[in-house]
Amino acid sequence: MCGRFAISIPKDAMAELFKAAPANNLPHTPNYNICPTKDIHTITSDEGIRNLKSMRWGFVPSWYVNLSGGPLLINARSETIAEKPAFRNACRNRRCIIPADGFYEWARSQGEKPKPYRALRADRQPMAMAGVWQNYEFNGSVITTCAIVTTEANKTMSAIHHRLPVIIDPEDWPLWLGEDGKGAAKLMKPIAEHVLDLQRVSYAVNSNRSSGPELWDHI
Repeated sequence: MCGRFAISIPKDAMAELFKAAPANNLPHTPNYNICPTKDIHTITSDEGIRNLKSMRWGFVPSWYVNLSGGPLLINARSETIAEKPAFRNACRNRRCIIPADGFYEWARSQGEKPKPYRALRADRQPMAMAGVWQNYEFNGSVITTCAIVTTEANKTMSAIHHRLPVIIDPEDWPLWLGEDGKGAAKLMKPIAEHVLDLQRVSYAVNSNRSSGPELWDHI
């Protein structure tokens, strides 16, 4: 799964990178330790017009009685996304891109404290994670929520974990966003091994109260 990630790109740079119009209520950057239920940056496309907007990380299906009316759905498995009632309509009609500098994962060995790693692109370019989104209405208000799509780990990631986010290459952004017609399902696969890099980082990332650049310090 993907349970933490980082974003340091200014909103204007994000808007330029994805050729998207920025909303006025975007979350603050940088944030080096984004946790579930926080507002995050996303890119959507409506009839070919891209928008950079804020969404709550934690997909809320329409049948939940409130925001915590069921399991917290921060990830959607690519292998079952088209079948699960919570995600099947979103994966066809409501896909988004979630920009990041990288995400965190923990290597776990029996009897040892989990070791945190930062996963980032080897070329150090921004990472475009695949996402799906859903509007949730409650007490007259509409909250837009989302989840990160995950897939099986590639060889690089499998050294520490069995899952990783679906990472979309720039040339495939239009297909994932629905601008290039159908066929986005073929993008839900592990990224090539040479694209991903892992760096051991500080245990400080374990705290959801830590969010500074020191979280990227190598150890």
